Amino acid sequence: MAVQVPSRQLFIDGEWREPILKKRLPIINPATEEIIGNIPAATAEDVELAVAAARRALSRNKGKDWATAPGAVRAKYLRAIAAKVTERKTELAKLEAIDCGKPLDEAVWDIEDVAGCFEYYADLAEGLDAKQKAPVSLPMETFKSYVLKEPIGVVGLITPWNYPLLMATWKVAPSLAAGCAAILKPSELASITCLELAEVCREVGLPPGVLNILTGLGPEAGAPLASHPDVDKIAFTGSSATGSKIMAAAAQMVKPVSLELGGKSPIIVFEDVDLDKAAEWTAFGCFWTNGQICSATSRLIVHENIVREFLDRLVKWTKNIKISDPFEEGCRLGPVVSGGQYEKVLKIISTAKSEGATILSGGVRPEHLKKGFFVEPTIITDVTTSMQIWREEVFGPVLCVKTFSTEEEALELANDTHYGLGAAVISNDLERCDRVSKNLQAGIVWVNCSQPCFCQAPWGGNKRSGFGRELGEWGLDNYLSVKQVTQYVSDEPWGWYRSPSKL
Repeated sequence: MAVQVPSRQLFIDGEWREPILKKRLPIINPATEEIIGNIPAATAEDVELAVAAARRALSRNKGKDWATAPGAVRAKYLRAIAAKVTERKTELAKLEAIDCGKPLDEAVWDIEDVAGCFEYYADLAEGLDAKQKAPVSLPMETFKSYVLKEPIGVVGLITPWNYPLLMATWKVAPSLAAGCAAILKPSELASITCLELAEVCREVGLPPGVLNILTGLGPEAGAPLASHPDVDKIAFTGSSATGSKIMAAAAQMVKPVSLELGGKSPIIVFEDVDLDKAAEWTAFGCFWTNGQICSATSRLIVHENIVREFLDRLVKWTKNIKISDPFEEGCRLGPVVSGGQYEKVLKIISTAKSEGATILSGGVRPEHLKKGFFVEPTIITDVTTSMQIWREEVFGPVLCVKTFSTEEEALELANDTHYGLGAAVISNDLERCDRVSKNLQAGIVWVNCSQPCFCQAPWGGNKRSGFGRELGEWGLDNYLSVKQVTQYVSDEPWGWYRSPSKL
């Protein structure tokens, strides 16, 4: 399918601008390995311009244009963005699929979620005004107190390549709803749709500088953004290693950060399940989005009494997944995002084998696909808890398996990780699901499913999966500062010191 990739510049202060150093980076279609266009590569000089533009946007007309405008004003722009995204859904989905390799059906779903997320935060922006001056109950009648919620200021938003426009929206929509001005730095591996978001903002007349979009490399554009003294907060989604660097840079200025990092999430399958339903959710939880999901339930912990039958069924489901170019009808697994990612995934599979694990299914390039960064969905058994495959995030379609005999053992295995983003439990015993949910050390627990995500519900992790919550009202709070205002309302003097007039 011929998809025309638009040639764009950086988006700064409401205008397209060529990078100061005029550098560009190639865009590679992961399904064909062909160069299909290029993106501008921002550097520290461009970050300076974007931060200055965001600062001006906040102070313009003493803040009345954006930061202190009624929430309904910001909501109008967010709804206009949602409408434009919906209007361009087919085109944006094709650009997403050709850029990051996800099946076109998934990309369409993503773009629908993007529009839904902007709509949702438009509603919350409107609701913000009614929540201002929320009274605080005090034990002394001589005082009255209330709370103001104010935008945190200029925010730097650094986002990943697995859901390029959707992950950007999870940050852009609430930050703009809160009244912040933002600089978005998407991953250099998939930036096309984020640059199209800039065009959407231009078309709907978003005030200049409210959203600036800088594409480019992490060290050249992301690092100067994270350490910039005039950026008030950084929100980052990506690897734990990069998250740690961002936290260190922000610490120099005591700058707040919210981090959504990696995961090695468990899925526990008890012996009382419908094998086919459980097998499909297990496959979906690890192989959806080509296995490139931070919350992927990539550690299967299955009851020993059903392991043989369950794995037999799971292999059948896995072999039935259509692996193809993302544009082919019925595609359910596309390529991983890049050559580097492809090599990394194959190396992890090879290491598992050399450490003594068994590749039960997959683990290689599909025979019918000679080009592209394709890896068959992979199931690895005979795994020990000390192996790399059990401990480290793969970010590819690779599932490792262990068995358990008791609920306690299942929980011990599930919580045996530095990460704590997601976890799933599959059982017909709902009391057991309740117990297990409470004991799983994760920010998100799925019961009898894996991976559903709704913009109304909080999203985020514990341990090395980061901190802070995105989505829902929690996502809006990420970009708001709380101010206490307390007034002395008595006519009587305070009376702590002796009055000089009574001496």
